[in-house]
Amino acid sequence: MGVSISGHAAAALLLTVIMFYGFASERLRVEIISLLTIGVIALGLYVAPLPGTRPSDGLTLAFEGFGHPALITICALMIMGRGLVVTGALEPAARGLRRVWLFNRQLGLLTTLLLAMFMSMMINDTPVLVLLLPILVQLAQQGGMPASRTLIPVNAAILIGGMATTIGTSTNLLVVSIASDLGMPPIGVFHYTPLVLAAATIAFPYIWLVMPRLLPDTTGDVAPGVRRYMADFRIGSQSPLLGKMAAEARSALPEGLQMVRAGETLLSPGARLEVSGTEAELVEAMRLLDAQAAPIWVIDELRVESRASGHDLALAELAIATDSRLIGQSLQTARPVGVAVYGIHHSQDRANCPVRRKRRWHSRSWAAQSGLQALVLCRLRFPRWAARS
Repeated sequence: MGVSISGHAAAALLLTVIMFYGFASERLRVEIISLLTIGVIALGLYVAPLPGTRPSDGLTLAFEGFGHPALITICALMIMGRGLVVTGALEPAARGLRRVWLFNRQLGLLTTLLLAMFMSMMINDTPVLVLLLPILVQLAQQGGMPASRTLIPVNAAILIGGMATTIGTSTNLLVVSIASDLGMPPIGVFHYTPLVLAAATIAFPYIWLVMPRLLPDTTGDVAPGVRRYMADFRIGSQSPLLGKMAAEARSALPEGLQMVRAGETLLSPGARLEVSGTEAELVEAMRLLDAQAAPIWVIDELRVESRASGHDLALAELAIATDSRLIGQSLQTARPVGVAVYGIHHSQDRANCPVRRKRRWHSRSWAAQSGLQALVLCRLRFPRWAARS
C-alpha cells in the first residue's frame, strides 16, 4: 500500500529544506530568514487554506505564536541576560571569583561550578557562559587550571542549573506552557528543583574532582597568539620621521613595528603611515615617533570629556560578535561616540583578511565582520554607539 502526502505537507517539507539551507549558507541574517519563512507560511495558507479552514485561519496560525506567553517569557529572559552581561552587573561576582581562584584552584573551581549552576537557574544559559568563559581562559593563561579542564565541567554545571527551574532554559518554558495548555495543573518555577538538586549532589563531586583529571591538558598545543593590529599613524610636527621618504622611514621604526605599505611620499606633519604591531608596540611607537593612531581632534575631544566627567582614559579591545548589529557597517555609518579607534585585528589569517585594503578608519570605509577586534581609546565606562549594536 503506497504512502501519499498532501500538497500542504509537501510544501512544508520543501519550505523546511529551503529554510535550513538559508541558515547554513549564511547569506542572510537568521532573523531575516525566519521572518521570510513566517511570511511564506502566512501567505501560503491564505492563498491555499488547509481543508476545513478559512483563509484568515492561516494568518492566525502563522502569527499567533508571537503572543504566546512562553515566547514572551523567553524573550524577556534573553533580554535580561544580555543586559546583565552588557551593563557589567555581574562584574562584582566575577572579581570575587578571580580572588577565590588566586587563593586556591580547587576551591576556585568548586565556587565557579556552584556559581554557574545557581546563576543558570535564573538566567539563560548562554549569558552565564559568556560571562565565565573569558575569566577561565584568562586565569588559565595566568597559571591557573588549564581551560581545557575547566570549560566542560562549567558547561555541565550550567546545564544542571538550567534544568532546575522552569525558567532555566527555553525548552523548560515550552514544556510547562504546553502542559498547561493540555489542562495539567500549573507547574511552579521551583517545582522540580529538589529533584535536580538531589541529582546534583551526586554529579557535582564527579564534575569537580574527577572530570578535570580525565580531560587532557592542551595548554602546550594551543598557545595564545599575540594580536597584531593594523593602524594608520598620523605623523606629528615633532616626529623624527619628518623629511624622510616613507620607504626610508621603515628602518627608523621601533623594534617589532612593521610598515604595511611604503610609498615614495615625503613625510610631513599629518602624513599617514600604515603600520602593524602589538598593543604595546603601537603605544611605544606613538610616543617615540610623535604620532597618533586616530584623528587628533577625536583624541582631544575624548580628553576634554574625560576631564569634565572624571573618567580616566584607557585602551580597550572591542570584539565584534556574530550577532552584532555592527556587522557590515563602517565607522561612518556606526558613528562611535566616546571612542577613538587605534587599530584593527582579525582573528582569521591576516593574509586573507577582507579588511586588509580598508584600514584607514576615518578616510576610507571598512566593513565590520564577525571575529574583528578593534583597539580603542575610551573612557573607563561603557562606550555607546549611535547605531544599534
